[in-house]
Amino acid sequence: MDDPKFRVLLEPEDEYPHEPEDVSNYNESMYLNVFDAENEIGGWFRIGNRVNEGYAEMTVCVYLPGGRIGFIYGRPRISSNDAMDAGGLRIDVVTPFEQLTVTYEGKVCLLDDPRQMADPRKAFAENPMVDCSVHLDVSGISPMYGGRPVNADGSDLEVQAEKSFAKAHYEQHTAVTGTITVGDELIQIDGLGLRDKSWGPRYWQAVHWYRWLPFVFGPDFAMMLSIIGGEDPTVPPRQSGMVLENGKYSLIRECTIESDWDEDNYQTGMRCWVRTDDKEYEVTGEVISLIPLRNRRTTEDGEQLVTRITEAMTRYRCGDRTGIGMSEYLDQIRDGVPVGPDVN
Repeated sequence: MDDPKFRVLLEPEDEYPHEPEDVSNYNESMYLNVFDAENEIGGWFRIGNRVNEGYAEMTVCVYLPGGRIGFIYGRPRISSNDAMDAGGLRIDVVTPFEQLTVTYEGKVCLLDDPRQMADPRKAFAENPMVDCSVHLDVSGISPMYGGRPVNADGSDLEVQAEKSFAKAHYEQHTAVTGTITVGDELIQIDGLGLRDKSWGPRYWQAVHWYRWLPFVFGPDFAMMLSIIGGEDPTVPPRQSGMVLENGKYSLIRECTIESDWDEDNYQTGMRCWVRTDDKEYEVTGEVISLIPLRNRRTTEDGEQLVTRITEAMTRYRCGDRTGIGMSEYLDQIRDGVPVGPDVN
């Protein structure tokens, strides 16, 4: 954030749960992903504590060989914001900004065709539930990116809870080792990824659309691209992110993402252009395996709002480097169609 009217704060204690604000939609979320580029396997894990609503959002998504996915989502009841521990998934901070552990013991739905999750009720009914066990050690390989924006004098920014997605957010590229077991398949993990944390009021419908691409070519080279668009087509989308090279982050000043789509308006590939203060990069992406997810909320007026989030393990290329990561596309659904301007 380069505006002199604001600054960004990030303290080691921000790695731990905060005192919830007195708003119904307070959310404290931790997320991480990991991928093995050589074997094209991996997964992502998220806990979002919505303690003032009495539940957590818990998700486990494992990308298996052959395009299969093991997936589970739940809203387990919680009564405090003391830990990231819900529905069998637990994320612990060992050393702030340096090391985390992730464990999961429970079930996942084993999907040969992950696109069935567009209709979750049917997908869960028609596919087997199998045991899943996750034990991962997560180590930072980069500085921290982001934090909590505040006014220049340190006072909090004014936030409208009903229009908020998060008041604070930070990310870090990581190295991850451990094991993931899905049914009778044991996966040894020695890969790379990205983690993030956010807190503050959140509705998934507060963002009109976004494209979020975190990916890693190696411990010496990684990126995260973010483009966020609003409802007003005359206002340019917000472009941001960072490039990791040799242990240092360079901020992305401009980026573009041109996507390819299939008949269901799911991304199949993308061509990206990235500019930092010193360099320009061209990156291409090719989706390996995709699962469509959704969030629904009914307003006080009885209107049902639907958000679609497509989560795709994606192969990336930049110059002579090949990497792997996510392409996460969020769109509000209006009249059955995703709102993003780049959709077919």
